[in-house]
Amino acid sequence: MKILLLGKNGQVGWELQRSLAPLGELLALDSKSTAYCGDLNDLQGIAATIRSFAPNVIVNAAAYTSVDKAESEPEQAQRINAEAVAVLAQEAHKLGAWLLHYSTDYVFDGSGAMPWQETAAVGPLSVYGASKLAGEQAIQASGCRHLIFRTSWVYAARGNNFAKTMLRLAQERDSLNVIADQFGAPTGAELLADVTAHALRSIQQQPELAGLYHLAAAGETNWYNYARFVLEQAEAAGVTLKVAPSQLGSIATSAYPTAAKRPLNSRLNTEKLQHAFALQLPDWQTGVARMLIEVLEKSA
Repeated sequence: MKILLLGKNGQVGWELQRSLAPLGELLALDSKSTAYCGDLNDLQGIAATIRSFAPNVIVNAAAYTSVDKAESEPEQAQRINAEAVAVLAQEAHKLGAWLLHYSTDYVFDGSGAMPWQETAAVGPLSVYGASKLAGEQAIQASGCRHLIFRTSWVYAARGNNFAKTMLRLAQERDSLNVIADQFGAPTGAELLADVTAHALRSIQQQPELAGLYHLAAAGETNWYNYARFVLEQAEAAGVTLKVAPSQLGSIATSAYPTAAKRPLNSRLNTEKLQHAFALQLPDWQTGVARMLIEVLEKSA
């Protein structure tokens, strides 16, 4: 099996290099790759890469993810998250290859409190969310064999993430307030990569499993409680904090305006995925705690 991975150096792409390597011949690219084009801005180059390498599977972990910046760069977000994805889907269809792609809870309007099912009506609140939805729709319209995984609140030990930011701010500032009315499940890049590899093996035997799935860690929290969990773990590990977990303040989304509007309800119902692929997803705290051990060991 020949696998083409795009976005190899992002949080999810980095973990996918590990999880996909045992499954076949892996060509992992990013926007700076030279022997093959891995830049999703270059639509013709991406198409040429697929035709030349002729993969059996394309895994797209590349995306425009600057949620607020997308509000002032809508064409760039659309090009990478929708137009380039359409090219991937069209080329996959021509080859009879599988396309595995990642989407987001931002395709929903964030209303209510129930976890979103795959069949729920979409209604993105931001340019970023709209561009990711357009990418999903391009894949579905192409006729290619595909898996789309919608996920939420992605983190990894590599790169920047919310937990690392909270750790830094709690060591630097005298006070810290965190949003408490947005709900979701922090989901590790490691979990996404491992589930992807498992699903890829499964669809080789059961191609009827193709389609759209929600993939996030189990349980739910808000950004305030997420931050408090992070600080409690750090305090227990002996990290000196200027803001103790008990001193953390909570605020409403309305008190922290951003260029892009965020959904208040990012809960995702993962029952379809767990049933189809015989999986049990771990609680969000499990992955965050493991990531923090790695982060704190590096900073020690």
